[in-house]
Amino acid sequence: MKIKVQLRMATEQDLEKIVEMLADDDLGMKRERYEQPLPESYINAFKAIAADPNIELVVACRGNEVIGVQQITFTPHITYQGGWRATIEGVRTSSSERGKGVGSNLINWAIQRAKDRGCHLVQLTTDKKRTETLRFYEHLGFKATHEGLKMSLH
Repeated sequence: MKIKVQLRMATEQDLEKIVEMLADDDLGMKRERYEQPLPESYINAFKAIAADPNIELVVACRGNEVIGVQQITFTPHITYQGGWRATIEGVRTSSSERGKGVGSNLINWAIQRAKDRGCHLVQLTTDKKRTETLRFYEHLGFKATHEGLKMSLH
């Protein structure tokens, strides 16, 4: 069953629910700290994101309830003749809402935002352990064209 959602820019009042969603899976619970009060680091990060015109933190809502989140970062590059690209990160849907179209709404919205901003490319990564998520992104048209590498600094 697909549900109707509204998408909007996140506010600081949404932060608690955002962190709760980020922590609500096997991988997220190992790196997030969903506790009351929220650690100051989340508030500082939100303020930095809100102040940057090239980052959008977007929430999906059903009524007043936040049920999804994603971050889109717009980055200029020298490659592609000075082209811009959009990176989608931190996509989560409330566990009770998964499989109802919330994630598709978020990703399609991000793709449209990238087009609106003149980006030539939309990119994202997902942990290799998230096999269902990988299939979801492929179903939406994303292709695994590159091998991504990361280095933890902690």
